[in-house]
Amino acid sequence: MEVAHIRSLSAAEGTQIGSTYEARWRLDRDRLEVDVIGRGRRTFELGDADFFDLFASAFFNSLPVMRDGLLAPGPPRDYVMRFVTLPEVDVIRSEQRYAPRGDRVVGYSSGSFAADIVFDADGFVTTYEGFLERIS
Repeated sequence: MEVAHIRSLSAAEGTQIGSTYEARWRLDRDRLEVDVIGRGRRTFELGDADFFDLFASAFFNSLPVMRDGLLAPGPPRDYVMRFVTLPEVDVIRSEQRYAPRGDRVVGYSSGSFAADIVFDADGFVTTYEGFLERIS
């Protein structure tokens, strides 16, 4: 479960409660602070990546969609993400592809993983195939 408070595409914070962890995160432009309760806090810089991506946070999947207008059909876009794992709080480089299919559906892929993600009219995730679903 995650609750996110979004002020803008570059200023947001949230809390995740997973089956084995509780994490709090805060995005402030090109910095992401992640605190996993009982495991420690780390701050990451965006560096030469396009966006951050945080495990199990639908908000971060919305960032390229909103910034680059991917709700309408169009050519796929490739991004380099600074992906933060949870509950480990490690960061890895992640190459991701977003392929706009139309009707607010975007095909997402990274490595051998692929799924369709459905967004609302504002660009926020409503359903992440086989993984996440917004309940409010």
